[in-house]
Amino acid sequence: MRLDHLSYAAPSGHLADVVQRLGARLGAGFTDGGMHPRFGTRNFVLPLANGMYLEVVSALEHPAADAAPFGQAVKQRAADGGGWLGWVVGVDDISVAESRLGRPAVEGKRRRPDGFELTWLQIGVNDLIADPQLPFFIQWQVDQEQHPSCGARDDLRVTALEIAGDAGTVDRWLGNTNGHPLDDVEVHWASTAEHDAGLVAVHFATPSGTVRVD
Repeated sequence: MRLDHLSYAAPSGHLADVVQRLGARLGAGFTDGGMHPRFGTRNFVLPLANGMYLEVVSALEHPAADAAPFGQAVKQRAADGGGWLGWVVGVDDISVAESRLGRPAVEGKRRRPDGFELTWLQIGVNDLIADPQLPFFIQWQVDQEQHPSCGARDDLRVTALEIAGDAGTVDRWLGNTNGHPLDDVEVHWASTAEHDAGLVAVHFATPSGTVRVD
């Protein structure tokens, strides 16, 4: 499995502050990603090496944020003070996940400030809400050169995730990965006795060394 991106939720009104703080820690600047009209959210994006990216996302004052599962997830995490929302696995054929979960994927759209519209299919956000250790799945419907990771620096990448949860549960959710849920990214399991279930921290390799963001 390949990690597509990581989502970090910012409380309403604090998106710019969170983007600036994370950018300063990682030594790189985010770009305005635009709005997700179907989800009632907007984001800022930081491209990372190996086809990955980091988004900081916040809910808008819009009915879609209450109606769409992704908007609900962002609002719920923001209400808890913000922080890591989850991790997202990229797939080439989302029908495999659709068959396993017994429901269809939903379409997502985001129009960048330059006018280009990104489109994708995703599934599993409701499951993330119910069990935050689980990733959701995404299949992009744009050419690779339009993927949000484009323009990444080679010296800025994700090296490890810390997840509070159960390795077996996540392994079954991903379709049995023999204990290795992600290619090129280590996964360390933390106890739910010490942390709330879900993504606890991410380790980044940066020009200034390893940075752990919790």
